[in-house]
Amino acid sequence: MRSRLAPGVWFLRAFSRDSWFRGSVLLMTFFIYTCYHMSRKPISVVKNRLHQNCSEIIRPTNDTHSLNDTTWCSWSPFDKDNYSELLGGVDDAFLVAYAIGMFISGIFGERLPLRYYLSAGMLLSGLFTSLFGLAYFWNIHMLWYFVLIQICNGLVQTTGWPSVVTCVGNWFGKGKRGLIMGVWNSHTSVGNILGSLIAGVWVNGHWGLSFIVPGAITAAMGIITFLFLIEYPEDVDCSPPQHNNGPDDDQDNSEDTGIGSYSNRENSLETAPKCSKEPCAEPTAISFLGALKIPGVIEFSLCLLFAKLVSYTFLYWLPLYIANVAHFTSKEAGDLSTLFDVGGIIGGITAGLISDYTNGRATTCCIMLILAAPMMFLYDYIGQNGIISSTVMLIICGALVNGPYALITTAVSADLGTHKSLKGNAKALSTVSAIIDGTGSVGAALGPLLAGLISPTGWNNVFYMLITADILACLLLCRLVYKEILAWKASLNRDTGSNLALTHP
Repeated sequence: MRSRLAPGVWFLRAFSRDSWFRGSVLLMTFFIYTCYHMSRKPISVVKNRLHQNCSEIIRPTNDTHSLNDTTWCSWSPFDKDNYSELLGGVDDAFLVAYAIGMFISGIFGERLPLRYYLSAGMLLSGLFTSLFGLAYFWNIHMLWYFVLIQICNGLVQTTGWPSVVTCVGNWFGKGKRGLIMGVWNSHTSVGNILGSLIAGVWVNGHWGLSFIVPGAITAAMGIITFLFLIEYPEDVDCSPPQHNNGPDDDQDNSEDTGIGSYSNRENSLETAPKCSKEPCAEPTAISFLGALKIPGVIEFSLCLLFAKLVSYTFLYWLPLYIANVAHFTSKEAGDLSTLFDVGGIIGGITAGLISDYTNGRATTCCIMLILAAPMMFLYDYIGQNGIISSTVMLIICGALVNGPYALITTAVSADLGTHKSLKGNAKALSTVSAIIDGTGSVGAALGPLLAGLISPTGWNNVFYMLITADILACLLLCRLVYKEILAWKASLNRDTGSNLALTHP
C-alpha cells in the first residue's frame, strides 16, 4: 500500500515553476539590498567610539599620551572640539557622492546587464567598506583617507537601488504592489539592524572589524549575485508581466498622479505569467527628461528629498544622540537604535497595505508625515525618560518616518516607472527610480550635514530641523492628495449611480 504524498512535497508542488522563479528573484534582491544597507550602518555606531568621553575610561598603564590629554581615547583626527563637523563631513562625502552618482547610475542600469552591474557594485562596495575599517589596523589618522573612501563607496553603492527595483519590476505586475513591495522593502531596515548589531560586537574593541565583516559579507553576496541572479523572465522561458493599465483607467487619477487603479482586471503579483519561448522585442531606454515628464515624478521626488533627510539623519546620528542624551555605551546605543528600524519595517508594510486598499499612495504618505511631526517632538522631550518610553517612541517614530520613504522608493517608483504613457516599456524603471531616489539622496546628504552643524547648539534644534523637513515633505504632496480625493469622489459617484440603476430599472 502506497502512502499519501508527503506534506512537504505537496507544499512544493502547490507552487508553479514560475512562482518559484519569481520568489527566488524577490528573495535574492532582498538579500542584495540588505547587504548594501548593512555596509552603510557601521559608521553611525562607531562614531561614538571615534570621539568619546575619556574621563569615563580607565587609562592603560602603557599609554604614551600626556596626562593632561583629555582626548587620549579618541581616534585622531576626530579628537578635536569640531569632531561633530568632521564626522558630518565624512557622512556627507558618502551621501553627496551617492546623490550625484544616482542620477548617472540609472542611465547605466538601463544599458548594462544588471547581473554584471550589481555584482561589480557589491564587490567594490565590500572593498571600500573594508578599507574604512582597515584604517584601525593600519593606524591611519588622515581625514582625507576617510573622506576619499566614503566618496568611492557612495559612488559604487548607486549600482544597487535602480538595479534591484528594475529587476523586481521586470518580474512583477501591479496587483498588491504596495503590500508586497512594502514587505520587500524591509531589506532597508533589516540591513540597518544587522549593520548595527554586527558593528556593536567590535565597536568597543577593534572597531575596524565593525566595517571589515559587513564589507566581506557584501562582497560575498556580490559573487552569489553573479552566479544566480535572473534579470528577465524571458531568460528562463517565461513571459514578462503586463504593466499596462486596465481599459477604464482613463477615469481614475492616473493621468494626474502617474499612478493607476489597482482593480482585479490588472495583472496580479500572485498570478504566474505563462511560459513562452517566443523572443520579445528589446525596449528602448527612456531619456532623463522623458522620465521627468511622467506625471507625479517631480512631486514625489521632492517629497522624498525631505523625507529621506529625516530618515538618514536618524540613520547616521541616532546612536550618538542616544549615547549623549541617555548616557548609554556605544554598543548599547547602537543596539537600541535598531528599534527605529524595527518600526521602519512595520511602517513600510503598513503604508503599502493601506495604499493598496485605498488606491492612494500620496494620501497615505501625507497622513504618515503629518503624524510623524508631533511624534518626533515627543520623542525628543520624553523619549529618554526610561527604557520603556524610549523603546515605544523609537518604534513609532521609525514607522511614521520610514513608512512614506519606503512607499515612495518602492511601489511609487515602480508605478511611475510603468506608467501607461510608457506603453509597457519597463526599461524606464531604472531611470525613474534613480531620479526619485537620487533626488531623495540630496536630502539624505543634507540631513546628516545639518545635524553635525546644528547639534553643538543643542539636540532640540536638530529635532526642530527634522520636524520642519517633515512638514515640507507633506506640503509637496498636496496636489496629488487633492487629485486622489477627486478620484475617490468620482468613483463613489459612479458606484452610487450604478446602485440606483440596479434598484430602479
